[in-house]
Amino acid sequence: MNKKYMAQIIATDNEGLQMISACSSGAKVKVSDIKYLGLNKVFLISIERTKIEKGQKDKKINSVCRFDFVDKVKSKNIDQNNHEIILELIAIDYMKNKNNFEINLIFQNNAHIALTTETIEVRLEDQNEIKEK
Repeated sequence: MNKKYMAQIIATDNEGLQMISACSSGAKVKVSDIKYLGLNKVFLISIERTKIEKGQKDKKINSVCRFDFVDKVKSKNIDQNNHEIILELIAIDYMKNKNNFEINLIFQNNAHIALTTETIEVRLEDQNEIKEK
């Protein structure tokens, strides 16, 4: 596997989060690939995205988006019992809410996931390139 395509973006502020949002826009997410590890306060989402950075628009890549220090997760309009549903991620944004942040993952069809977190610590890490069959 060619490692030079593998990117890692770490966001600790709005600017970084916007960068991850831009890279993840249009990504496909299977409901079974969304996990919240409550004890570790880690929210993981595995996405299939188009590699937009470095002008490689024809490359599809599996990436993991990891959110740390997540205290609470709420989802809306997502059937969590149907693991085969594929969601399309439109954007990631946040709001400051008293001492916390609320990071919103916005999907098509009015579906979204809200993460309550004390700090912005998000990491987008490429796993492997998807070879066209």
